[in-house]
Amino acid sequence: MPIKVLMPALSPTMTEGKLAKWLKKEGEAIKSGEAIAEIETDKATMEVEAVDEGMLGKILVAAGTEGVKVNEPIALILEEGEGASALAGAATAPPKPAAPTPPPAAAKPAAAPAAAMATAPAATPVPPPAVIAAASSGRTFASPLAKRMAEQAGLDLSHLVGSGPQGRIIKVDIEAALAGKGPVAARPGLAPATAPAAAVVAGPTPHRLVPHSTMRKVIARRLTEAKQQIPHFYLTIDCEIDALLKGRAALNAQAPEKGEGAYKLSVNDFVIKAAAAALRKVPAANAAWSDEGTIMYDRADISVAVAIPGGLITPIVFDAGNKGLIQISAEMKGLAQRAKDNKLKPEEFQGGTFSVSNLGMYGIKDFAAVINPPQGCILAVGAGEQRPVVRNGQLAVATVMSCTLSVDHRAVDGAVGAEFLAAFKKLIEEPLGMLL
Repeated sequence: MPIKVLMPALSPTMTEGKLAKWLKKEGEAIKSGEAIAEIETDKATMEVEAVDEGMLGKILVAAGTEGVKVNEPIALILEEGEGASALAGAATAPPKPAAPTPPPAAAKPAAAPAAAMATAPAATPVPPPAVIAAASSGRTFASPLAKRMAEQAGLDLSHLVGSGPQGRIIKVDIEAALAGKGPVAARPGLAPATAPAAAVVAGPTPHRLVPHSTMRKVIARRLTEAKQQIPHFYLTIDCEIDALLKGRAALNAQAPEKGEGAYKLSVNDFVIKAAAAALRKVPAANAAWSDEGTIMYDRADISVAVAIPGGLITPIVFDAGNKGLIQISAEMKGLAQRAKDNKLKPEEFQGGTFSVSNLGMYGIKDFAAVINPPQGCILAVGAGEQRPVVRNGQLAVATVMSCTLSVDHRAVDGAVGAEFLAAFKKLIEEPLGMLL
């Protein structure tokens, strides 16, 4: 019997993905462990390896198909001795769920005013009985999260049909309404709600529509949730980095140019090391919120934001506090290159306890980054630039770098965030302290 190749779950958060490319054609031989397809997940494009040997008998999901559910059959492999006739009895795809049966239609009124009939929208979805009952009683049944999301989006809950228990409006109903796909309840005296379009192109301006990749969709969803559900607050501090730049130049000058042992330290390497060392000094900042309690991490795994085509990914320098600058530099170079080549393994970008986002190389003076859930903090690093400073009552010039800490106030308080930045500033301005 043909072997089904199922859509794999390549990360704990993956529920669906895009089948980007088939690496094998129908009729080709397949060996165990051989890559047969490329799957675009919410983080990267990864290869899928065959676990069985045989011949690729039939491709069930075409290359380029988006929204393929985890564990859905994507291909059939014929075992040795099996022919094409064996494919006839194999399931080609899981059956789609049947459409829900609409509730029995209410008795048709004897007559309706002509004006009302003229203005009534065509094919208005019929809300379930529970929703109609709620409407008649004047109450709107919705979860607390749905109410908060609707309030932030300026959405009138009284217009929506809930898909939760007994017609309760839940999160997915709000998301569907904002995307223009949610059912709208036809209630007496109320016009159907019209959700604003996510992207409206008006006028004769030439344009093109770029389809969203899976990564871009997930980034949009996660960042929206982060700003809606995480109470951010921001702390900014200025760090003088002249001593750091001098030490960096001295270390790079004595490094071999080629071969084993060659290295070239960047300012970002010092930032990663200083952030990890500061978390060791202020462990209360190395925390994350959960409904069960505050998660206090025992080591500093630093996620570093890396821009890649079509999105952003955060590879991790694990246990950065116990690694030297040269090791951190080598790891970051490898991680950044694999990220840009879409070759990162899931364990290289999943997790992390604290994030760093550096836009200094683009000349950005300062900015506030969005927290990377479920982490509690992210440090935004700006460019080092010469600025006037006051020393002992006298004006002087120093190279100053502004750093802004975005903090989840549920997990980390303001005083703790301030303590972390003070420790970070001292390490940046006196880099020899990182060796202690």
